[in-house]
Amino acid sequence: MTDWLTSIEGTSTGHHLALALALFAALTHAIFGALQKGRHGPWLTRGAVDLCYGVMAAPVAFFLVPWPEPHMWIIFAGAFAIHTSYKVLQAMTYSRGAYTVVYPVVRGTGPLVTVLAAGLVFDEIFSPLQWAGLGALLAGIFGLAAYNIRHTPVDRQLLFAALALALITGMMVALYTTFDAYGIRATANPATFLAWFFFFDGISMPLLTGRRLLALSRAEALPLFRRGVLGAVTALMSFGAIMMATRLDKVGEAAVLRETSTLFAALIGWLMLNEVVGRRRLALMALIALGAVIVEMGG
Repeated sequence: MTDWLTSIEGTSTGHHLALALALFAALTHAIFGALQKGRHGPWLTRGAVDLCYGVMAAPVAFFLVPWPEPHMWIIFAGAFAIHTSYKVLQAMTYSRGAYTVVYPVVRGTGPLVTVLAAGLVFDEIFSPLQWAGLGALLAGIFGLAAYNIRHTPVDRQLLFAALALALITGMMVALYTTFDAYGIRATANPATFLAWFFFFDGISMPLLTGRRLLALSRAEALPLFRRGVLGAVTALMSFGAIMMATRLDKVGEAAVLRETSTLFAALIGWLMLNEVVGRRRLALMALIALGAVIVEMGG
């Protein structure tokens, strides 16, 4: 399987598979984001999720994939530092602002900076039509954020800090997307990168939240870790899919398509949680979808 995946890098088949993986990553990331909402809060939930996927990745890393090349250890160290910073910022953001307000800001900032970074690091160039599509997608995402700010009860005193943190977190999304794309391309076997990445990435948040996790009663811990297992499986699928997409094809395009997660999140709220969408939100969701289609067509 791995040999076949590496053989289609840069081909038409690889491009279409990368497209499918990026859209799958968007859907699963929307589910992953929704799973982090709940009574345990973003810190404990993320600690449980990371612990679960670190445990799941360990046997694969140690026994099933080739050992990493020597130069990969410094890349893993960089990824560990970047993702730890991202997750701390993300938890701070979710703790200060309503999820429906800050999530679109985080996800809207990420693709714009990623496209710029991919141009510098990987010499990728967006066509004028693709820039127009990116503009439409971002207008839809930030439009949703503005709509939710207006119609969601929020603490106005914390709003500025929450939005500032959301912008910084979005920049960290761009940084880890670009760095992870570099990392997964730096090893002969992409499965090696994925397994060791998830093993190392599962360390930091359990350490940061360990005392609070250990203090939970059995009645509190069981539902948290049930959510943690479900979140871990979703995270493995979501982050694994987008990393593989950035190896198979262009980083910028994959990053833009992944941010249709905002659209999927709104659809999940509408179809499964009985949230009211309304004409304006529906129009903004359509704008996000249109932007993604234009980016793909422009390539």
